[in-house]
Amino acid sequence: MQKPLVSFVVPCYRLATFLPECVDSILSQTFEDFEILIMDDCSPDNTEEVARTFTDGRVTYVRNEENLGAIRNYNKGILLSRGKYVWLISADDRLRRPYILRRYVETLENHPEVGLAFCPGVSLRGGKEGAVIDYSTYGDVDRIVRGEEIIKHSFKVKGNAILAASVLVRRDCYEKLSLYPVDVVWAGVPVDFIWGGDWYMWLLISLNYHVAYFAEPMVCYREHELSMTNAITQEKIDICWHSELAVITMISQAAKEKGALTVYKDCLSALANFYAKHCASKPYSWMGQTSWSTIDLQQVEATLDRSPYTEQEKAWIRSRIMVALADLYYSEGDSVSARSYYLKALKLKPFMLPVFLKLIVLSFGGPGRQVRELLRTAREHLVRG
Repeated sequence: MQKPLVSFVVPCYRLATFLPECVDSILSQTFEDFEILIMDDCSPDNTEEVARTFTDGRVTYVRNEENLGAIRNYNKGILLSRGKYVWLISADDRLRRPYILRRYVETLENHPEVGLAFCPGVSLRGGKEGAVIDYSTYGDVDRIVRGEEIIKHSFKVKGNAILAASVLVRRDCYEKLSLYPVDVVWAGVPVDFIWGGDWYMWLLISLNYHVAYFAEPMVCYREHELSMTNAITQEKIDICWHSELAVITMISQAAKEKGALTVYKDCLSALANFYAKHCASKPYSWMGQTSWSTIDLQQVEATLDRSPYTEQEKAWIRSRIMVALADLYYSEGDSVSARSYYLKALKLKPFMLPVFLKLIVLSFGGPGRQVRELLRTAREHLVRG
């Protein structure tokens, strides 16, 4: 049997209600050389009944003998798929343009240096489309992007900047680099990668390939109470900070092994910034509700002590955590806390000239804040220019 060019892997657990929309959005694509694997992870609902209603020969229904969990179900679907390109899309999401697959395939076929393609997404709630999801956008023009730029952008927006529902991956990426990691342990802590798995994969692929970006929002990302995002952010918030810091650490080690020292240094800075965000309470908002992830400096020390970094690198990270915390408090108008953390940073690393300058600016109060804002704006213009 001839292999399809594209494989859609559709993991499904308790999502029978949404499955028809997802599958129909794939079947309506103008590019038709694909297969669809519905990966039923022992759903307690009528997923099998719904899946059996699809009569198109390109649709295959697979029910696991036991519940594998999301990550193992993803990997099983990828291994069963036969396409040159693999699209992993949850059963509750859908494509919103019939030409998205054709555009993706044409680009990846013409650019073998590209490992994945993505686009912005639109929120979908109660069956109605909402606004474009801010973090999923990367400009207003189509482009091929150096992978290192995607990594830097992701760290800048402080999290996963690629919407999983929008991603088509070259099979070689999974075969040569990695499937979704399972049984992850970070700093001695078992990590459930249901939160960070996608982000890790996109960063790892970006470390080794270029990335294709399409500016038009061509997918829908559904927001509902049964979603994994809702369960994690409302009930299992510790998973978030464990996963985020594990992802950055793992990518830093992959960059070091590859000799990508610029990315490695970016990872160390990102690690410090993420630690600081969680120390200052990082919000996770979903469907109008917000949960807060908060860790203390004892937890920072406990995890840093078990990290793979050298003592010199750990000292550098600690000092940058203090600076990042000071910057956060300064941005919130808490000059007292900002000053305290700038001084703690200097105690760890005495010769940081930028921190001395920030302390001087801080001592001038309102006028100092204006000067700092002007300097920040000028720096952003230089980066863009």
